Amino acid sequence: VCANMPWCRQEGTHKLFRQFFRTGVCARNKMLKNWGVIGGIAAAMAAGVYVLWGPITDKKRKRGMVPGLLNLGNTCFMNSLLQGLAACPSFVKWLEDFVNQRTVSTSEPERDSHLSKTLLQLLKALSDHEPLEDDVLDAGCLLEALRLHRWHISSFEEQDAHELFHVLTSSLEEERDRQPKVIHLFDMETLEVKHTSHVHTHTQTQHSFHGRLTSYMACKRCERQSPVRYDSFDSLSLSIPAVQWGRPVTLDHCLQHFISSETIKEVECENCTKKQTGDLVKGQLLESQRTTFIKQLKLGKLPQCLCIHLQRLTWSPEGAPIKRQEHVQFSEYLSMDCYKHYSVAQGLQKTGRSNKPSCTDTAGEMHGQAMSNGIGKTSGSACLILETECAPVPDRSPEFLFRLTAVLVHHGDTHSGHFVTYRRGPSPSRVPFSAQWLWVSDDAVRKASLQEALSSSAYLLFYERVPSRPIPRAEE
Repeated sequence: VCANMPWCRQEGTHKLFRQFFRTGVCARNKMLKNWGVIGGIAAAMAAGVYVLWGPITDKKRKRGMVPGLLNLGNTCFMNSLLQGLAACPSFVKWLEDFVNQRTVSTSEPERDSHLSKTLLQLLKALSDHEPLEDDVLDAGCLLEALRLHRWHISSFEEQDAHELFHVLTSSLEEERDRQPKVIHLFDMETLEVKHTSHVHTHTQTQHSFHGRLTSYMACKRCERQSPVRYDSFDSLSLSIPAVQWGRPVTLDHCLQHFISSETIKEVECENCTKKQTGDLVKGQLLESQRTTFIKQLKLGKLPQCLCIHLQRLTWSPEGAPIKRQEHVQFSEYLSMDCYKHYSVAQGLQKTGRSNKPSCTDTAGEMHGQAMSNGIGKTSGSACLILETECAPVPDRSPEFLFRLTAVLVHHGDTHSGHFVTYRRGPSPSRVPFSAQWLWVSDDAVRKASLQEALSSSAYLLFYERVPSRPIPRAEE
């Protein structure tokens, strides 16, 4: 097309230049003025096209990077959470299996599985190792899917990423529980499956962040322990202990503070009362015995993906909200063995003890930090073990080892701010974790380092369980 234009041919170009230089000074100035106006209009049109449609290029996203997410108003909280979830391969795999299972086994309406399918499409696009055509994605479809679950989240109001995390997990549980409990009469494929395969359907479809807490109480006088109680959790919300002068706050300090024992006074103990029922004091039975109890909280079941929330919101004496800005030290690898609840037999096996444990164990240290776990298990019902040791057993690898996959950071105060994410880049199929770290702020994506992520003031931490690593022995 360009070759047919007279000013694009070589002889046409020479003719135009000869005519331009043969004209007078006034005519040349007029021609230059006209060309200046035309050039200004062309530049303005080019700038408008760039603003509206971006640069016209066929260049794809670089390998190892991820797409950004369009900010629809104040949706940085959603964008940062999606980037963090996309960096958890076990959760993406569970979500894919969950969607495929529901598609094959049920003939449910499209709206009943709209959230899981929408979330899966977004997370797979954000975790794909192969470069995609789109550099920026629109996650507004997720807000529409949440509205079907009665969650009306405005894109122009500032929200909390941790709160949205629980909205997503609870909504996915609603989809799971919405499966028909009674098999359809004409569903021959399901009816032919053995009944035993449906007994554990509920537990098999628990999402990767699902865990269980244990809590129990013990009397300090008679050392009788109450039955262990189990409660579900999706994330661990940890308060930040008071900062001691000159000493940094670590994630281990927050976890230790979370499971530290709590003293409860003036609690009626049935066992102490029964022991003295037959005794008489001045001809009268003793009243109910009230003693001091110790309440202990530990982790009964650790999830495959661990979400840790650092509570940075506190309150002033006047009742005003204050954000805690101090840095909490955390590492790439996190051992959770110290915080795990074990039965009596498991506890003796872990510590390598064969004799009956004593009631007063000395305090130990883990990685140079003093740890105080409060009370632990009981040996039968005769002895209350004060398990203050949280040190790893020598020459034994940690059983519950987790590796960091993403960090969500909130910049700003309690009134306004912005969420960004440090996350691992997409990894090839045969490699579970990528060594490349990325910094993502809505549609802006750049390369980062692990050290940069560890130096950030974390608000949400995402860890994933990995096989145990051998502990290196010190050189003699």
